[in-house]
Amino acid sequence: MSVTLSSLHWIYLIFILLIVGVMVRKRDTTLVCILGIFILGLLATSSISQAVSGVFNSMIYAISELLGTILIISIIYGMSKVLEATGINEVMVSPFSKFIKTPTLAYWIIGLLMMVISWFFWPSPAVALMGAVLLPVALKVGLPAIGVAMAMNLFGHGIALSSDFVIQGAPKLTADAAGLPVGEVISASIPLVATMGIVTTIAAFIFLKRDMNSGKIKVDKKDVDITLYSNEDGTEGQVVKQILSKKTKRVFAILIPMLFMLDVIIMITANLQGGDATALVGGTAVFILTLISMCTYKSKGMEQITEFLIRGFQFGFKIFGPVIPIAAFFYMGDMGFVSVFGEVLPNGSTGLVNDLGVALAQTVPLNAGIGSVTLTAVGTITGLDGSGFSGISLAGSVAKLFATAIGRGAATLTALGQIAAIWVGGGTLVPWALIPAAAICGVNPFELARRNLVPVIIGLTVTTIVAMFLI
Repeated sequence: MSVTLSSLHWIYLIFILLIVGVMVRKRDTTLVCILGIFILGLLATSSISQAVSGVFNSMIYAISELLGTILIISIIYGMSKVLEATGINEVMVSPFSKFIKTPTLAYWIIGLLMMVISWFFWPSPAVALMGAVLLPVALKVGLPAIGVAMAMNLFGHGIALSSDFVIQGAPKLTADAAGLPVGEVISASIPLVATMGIVTTIAAFIFLKRDMNSGKIKVDKKDVDITLYSNEDGTEGQVVKQILSKKTKRVFAILIPMLFMLDVIIMITANLQGGDATALVGGTAVFILTLISMCTYKSKGMEQITEFLIRGFQFGFKIFGPVIPIAAFFYMGDMGFVSVFGEVLPNGSTGLVNDLGVALAQTVPLNAGIGSVTLTAVGTITGLDGSGFSGISLAGSVAKLFATAIGRGAATLTALGQIAAIWVGGGTLVPWALIPAAAICGVNPFELARRNLVPVIIGLTVTTIVAMFLI
């Protein structure tokens, strides 16, 4: 298959490189993406008005593609805030405190519990749901606050967020950019997520135990302020923990996990993936939020349902605000260009990224090793903005380009880029992405990032090598 590159292809490639350069300099990419869409539209249509309209329509296209993901995260967050306000979260996680007897058990139990809860609630709400309850227990058995922060961060913002098996926000973004089904990317990510998670958390634990045994770090209860993380989104919410009886809280604490586990069973038996799976989880969360609000606030319950949903939507659009412009640009690399500007691509084109991939294969000898290292590097660079999500569309787009050139491995490369981007920026290394876990544990986010650095680098190196054999 041969392909002739037009000026549209070269402009698109130039803007990809510009976006990477801006990310390396730790600046926002919104302006570059808007200019890229405008210039591509101007070149394709020779009309300033159509190019200007195309910028807006490309964002509509991106929002329409991402709306399910934005909604699910918003609703989950709103539900988590009602659980936090009523104290049901404390009842949900308190039974696990009985098993925390040693620093080692504290690290692994808190970490694994954080991972599971984060799959269903997302990591930031999960920190609030369980952190304040289990932190004092961990301190009591001798695990320092920095160890608790590492466990919650690596398992939640690392393993759970980079895999995102239940809510499927991350794989939705990368799969769309790579032109793949969400289920295919999720399946390809399983061995990579497992490798990254196991290697990184074990390495982090070994370094933590070494410093604990040497006395370099130790428990200092006086320095821990577990109230720091009362409302990390900056909104105010009435805490009504005393309204529900202990029995009612216990019923909800049992019912909520059962409902989500039922969702998982339905997903497996009915083979629900992507938007269908997201809709099932989202609908369940809406009913949980509604039920708890009505039981707690009685006559004011209807207004409180709206209040918690508003807080959820504020959080959702705050997270995805930077994502929409860059996603809009990278959707232009596929057939989204046709949806926005019409049939203006050169004859025989199957999308700008596909064409560039074919051309790359014809000029540069690529292999699985080069492709894997490149995607890890691209993912790491896109994570430098501290979002983790704003650049994974780029990772998916580059994965598609390289997979086309290599002739295989699109899903594996896409998953690898996704994992690298979110582990770095979503995040475990960029200090401002670590604030939730650091705040609730009363530790310095820069110190947490420093302690995560070597384990995460080791994990990314091993995961990249594994990916080479899977392509």
